[in-house]
Amino acid sequence: MTETTTRHVDVLVVGAGLSGIGAACHLQRECPGKSYAVLEAREAIGGTWDLFRYPGVRSDSDMFTLGYSFRPWTDPKAIADGASIREYVRDTAREHGVDRHIRFRTRVVAAEWSTEDSLWTVTAERTDTGETETWTCGWLSVCSGYYRYDQGFRPEFPGEERFGGQVVHPQHWPEDLDWAGKRVVVIGSGATAVTLVPSLAAEAAHVTMLQRTPSYVLSLPGRDPLAERLRRLPTRIAHPLVFWKNVLVSTASYQFSRRRPEAMKRFLASMTRKQLPEGVDVAPHFTPPYDPWDQRLCLVPDGDLFAALRSGKASVVTDRIAEFDETGIRLESGGHLDADVVVTATGLVLLPIGGMRLTVDGQDVDLSQTVSYKGFMVSGVPNFAMTIGYTNASWTLKADLIARYVCRLLTHLDRNGYAAATPLAPAEGGSEPFLGLSAGYVQRSLTALPKQGSRAPWKLNQSYLRDLLLMRRAPLQDEGIRFTRPVRERTSALSGGRAA
Repeated sequence: MTETTTRHVDVLVVGAGLSGIGAACHLQRECPGKSYAVLEAREAIGGTWDLFRYPGVRSDSDMFTLGYSFRPWTDPKAIADGASIREYVRDTAREHGVDRHIRFRTRVVAAEWSTEDSLWTVTAERTDTGETETWTCGWLSVCSGYYRYDQGFRPEFPGEERFGGQVVHPQHWPEDLDWAGKRVVVIGSGATAVTLVPSLAAEAAHVTMLQRTPSYVLSLPGRDPLAERLRRLPTRIAHPLVFWKNVLVSTASYQFSRRRPEAMKRFLASMTRKQLPEGVDVAPHFTPPYDPWDQRLCLVPDGDLFAALRSGKASVVTDRIAEFDETGIRLESGGHLDADVVVTATGLVLLPIGGMRLTVDGQDVDLSQTVSYKGFMVSGVPNFAMTIGYTNASWTLKADLIARYVCRLLTHLDRNGYAAATPLAPAEGGSEPFLGLSAGYVQRSLTALPKQGSRAPWKLNQSYLRDLLLMRRAPLQDEGIRFTRPVRERTSALSGGRAA
């Protein structure tokens, strides 16, 4: 494609990961007359599940709710490995023909809305050739997640240059890394760290999880007991039962944690204490200084982290790093961890809407100055959706609601002769952060995200049950959105039809 070529589709989806593929499938199912394309910066389907290739990478939510509503997860594993999830997303794209609409190696860098034309003009760069592409669309759905794919959070440690071993970040795991028989230190305490430790311990001489601040860790069965009992039933009967059981249990757990945090702390401590080896106490290694669900709980299938600790192949140290030296890490307490390999499971770098520049009628949009509408649109930006899933439940639960709501909006626009749907900020503005987690990767980047309001439709409920009513049943027209008719008929010769 040359620099002067412009392609037009009704809907442009950015990102071919779990959210983007789901959004495209819903478009085909619910708005079959709409043309669309999916632009993907990388060269593969899968998003997070194609990018992360570290040992043991897996979901941190059950697959019966992380899977698509229109294509139920049927594998018996409730907590699935990354490769299985990647194939699930790719198979879904192939089965629904979405793969034919994806343009790979195409990174969106800017999007400009014109009220006069009722049109987005999207500028993209080819990551393989460096060429520039121009697309136009009536609706723009950004499903690129909320973190940088090319860079994880990587603090600099004093003396690191003196270390004689290898330092790696899980987001960029070397295919040829050999840890067999070696001493490994994993820096971190989140989902990535608790996944890596038991996976590496199987072959390493020893693995130490070095954490500055512990996380709440909860062991769950790798296979869902109810799903196992219902396997002989047709999927159309079994899946809704397992799905709603998991939604209700996770919702009840979250609500109990927020309303009675001390009781939840005691429960988690009791469950952890039963699985720890003798001599390892819940405090200080598994007693965070914050309440449950101030950060996400770390789920470990079948207690594999605790099994690794009991085997003696792994250990946990709660301390701070003073400096690296030639043979490992010296701690502020005066201790020393010998290491051949250090894994920095230190988190993500947030990057809302893939880092693209948004412009509305010539004015740059500063997301931090906008207010979120129903958790997926932003004030003052027409015909634009931003998919960010739940922090306390499966990402896809919210992504699915967003995708279907977009389809409702598109149908409403067409039926009523509207050209644009523009969210409005509440009169009192928005003062609350978009995400309520205290995790470091969130706190470092809150200023780049929209705000949320104190009431509906600007309040993020973090509740699937409430959002189900708000986004599937509530009227489309409310005080938070304005529908407008075309300023003028489009006169430019834009090619219609489905994009390849």
